[in-house]
Amino acid sequence: MAMETRRPEATGYPEGEVAKRQVSERQRRGQFWYTVFVASTLVGIVALIALLYNIIDGAFGFVAVQNKVDPDAIVLAVEEQNMLDALNITTSEDDNELAAGVMANPYAVGFFGYAYYQALADELNLVAVDGVTPSLATLDDGSYSLSRPLYIYSTAATLQQKPQVAAFVDHYLTNAPALAGEVGYFPTTDADIAEGKAALQNAVIPLADPSAVDGDIVVAGSSTVYPLTKQAADQFQAAGFAGAVQIDNIGTKAGIARFCNDAGVDIANASRAITRAEIEICRSAKREPLEFEVGFDALAVVVHRENTFVTNLSADALRQVFMTAERWSDVNPAWPNEPIVRYIPGSDSGTLDFFVERVYARELSELPKETLIEVLAANVSSGLMRRFENDQPFAERTRENLYELVLERVVQPTAVRSWSLTDSLLRRPQIEAAVALIPNGELTWRSWVSMRFLTSPQDARAESAGIRPAIMGTLWVILFTLLLALPVGVGAAIYLEEYAEDNRVNRFIETNINNLAGVPSIIYGMLGLAVFVRTFEPFTSGKLFGAVDPTTANGRTVISASLTLALLVLPLIIINAREAIRAVPDSLRQAGFGLGATRWQVIWAHVLPNAIPGILTGNILAMSRAIGETAPLVVVGASTFVALDPNGPFSKFTTLPVQIYQWTSRPQPEFRNIAAAAIVVLLVLLLSLNASAILLRNRFSKQL
Repeated sequence: MAMETRRPEATGYPEGEVAKRQVSERQRRGQFWYTVFVASTLVGIVALIALLYNIIDGAFGFVAVQNKVDPDAIVLAVEEQNMLDALNITTSEDDNELAAGVMANPYAVGFFGYAYYQALADELNLVAVDGVTPSLATLDDGSYSLSRPLYIYSTAATLQQKPQVAAFVDHYLTNAPALAGEVGYFPTTDADIAEGKAALQNAVIPLADPSAVDGDIVVAGSSTVYPLTKQAADQFQAAGFAGAVQIDNIGTKAGIARFCNDAGVDIANASRAITRAEIEICRSAKREPLEFEVGFDALAVVVHRENTFVTNLSADALRQVFMTAERWSDVNPAWPNEPIVRYIPGSDSGTLDFFVERVYARELSELPKETLIEVLAANVSSGLMRRFENDQPFAERTRENLYELVLERVVQPTAVRSWSLTDSLLRRPQIEAAVALIPNGELTWRSWVSMRFLTSPQDARAESAGIRPAIMGTLWVILFTLLLALPVGVGAAIYLEEYAEDNRVNRFIETNINNLAGVPSIIYGMLGLAVFVRTFEPFTSGKLFGAVDPTTANGRTVISASLTLALLVLPLIIINAREAIRAVPDSLRQAGFGLGATRWQVIWAHVLPNAIPGILTGNILAMSRAIGETAPLVVVGASTFVALDPNGPFSKFTTLPVQIYQWTSRPQPEFRNIAAAAIVVLLVLLLSLNASAILLRNRFSKQL
């Protein structure tokens, strides 16, 4: 018969079915706890992945930046002014006057609309640009670099309130391809005409016949578009329109400005597309511009009929001819040593804007140092310029530094909206459409973690804020925490393990050390505030050492934070150091004592070298906790806004966790982006410090 419950008196171990049941129960319990362990590990891994995804998702992505001043407009203004300041310059908003000026001087050069050249082709020579002359073929394939569309602008309200304007625009678009050929321009595409027709029909339904409408039409703007609009007006009147069509030649820029601010102007002629800044001016006046493309122009660079030496100009030669060169021989030594006489459109002309954009295209960051100083002087007060000069003379500043100053003080980019990495990758068309509605808006890809972010101080604007003071504050606090806590913690562990007797006092100390390891960190912050900030304020503020600083006279300094964190991590260091010391075999101690060594000699020569890897492991855990603490530092007095780096133990400070806490509490979404970026930096810093400690621990382990 099988024995189920009897235990042999000789061994005391279960046998038979009892033993099998106990083994089975242990296996079930082991399997249960193994399943719990695996499930907990998987949950932890999933939570860590979700956390990292959330951080990375916020640290990168598209940002809509709104500039107070368009950087391209700054460059355009600089280059236009350089052209206007060149020698022998004559300007006019009337292309006829420019053509007449070139025809009057054998050494003159100018540029204007192709229709004006066509009308005077017998009196002028057309200059090729990079070996290409204007034609329908070179415009279609894009090989002629100075080609551009021509536009007219109106508003839906004007088209609805003035039937004669709607009828004129409809007639204009219907006949635009033929009109372009008649006046010497090139026809726009059928798709552009169809798009304009659709916009017109969306604004006005139905459209009236020319003979059925009455009233005057006022047009203002580009002299380049003037021949096309004039031809359209003549045909419109020939079709039965009885009213007057007034066309004022005042230049694209002036025409759009007048159109936006004067409800009496029905249509604006433009030799370039309306800019975003101009659109905003129109919108502020409750006028929403509608764009209609009516033709295509090839900007004609021309010289006198007797000028046979200039037949082709490269892009570089073109820049010299209209700005830097004084004589023709400066461009090409084989050409006459005669002054270059220039005829160009005036500052209100869209043709000048277009020419400068194409020929002198540069980024703001490419402007020379002297030009950047001029841009600053033209856009900031003289008092601010003096302050910049006092901070660091402009002559000693780098071009990169001046560029950053122009961005900050003149362009003033502001992040008005940001998108996560996921949205940026999956919803780009919708994002681009949203940015198009932002005045002076620009879509940029932003890595919030950047060298500028790491090296810049704190700022009230998220797009220009940095974490350099927070990084330096973190390093200073952790350095002093380590210097204070490690010797005291290891010394206490040595005493408790090697010297302390097993009595009531020492057992009380051990019990309190274990209890202190579980005390909430905010309690340590309150202790630090009461003891280090207030009681020992003469020491922690630096007054005892003559370091009197009004901002740190209250004791809320790096050393106060370090002392508080040292108390916080001290129990952890002591407990781990004791475990490491306890793990050293007693045989090493006995061998040392047998050779006549004192207790301290045994500890120094045998116990500590073998315990160092374990001690360093405890120190890694302690420093990891200290780096991530926020609550005690907030109580002790860490600042949430510090623009200067701490330079010693008695400095005002902030740390990365405090900075992250402050940014996450701000309502603007951009601050959450830089908070995510700061978390990435904190993780990298933490992993780097831990890796250094691990390498040091492994090195000591190999030496044993």
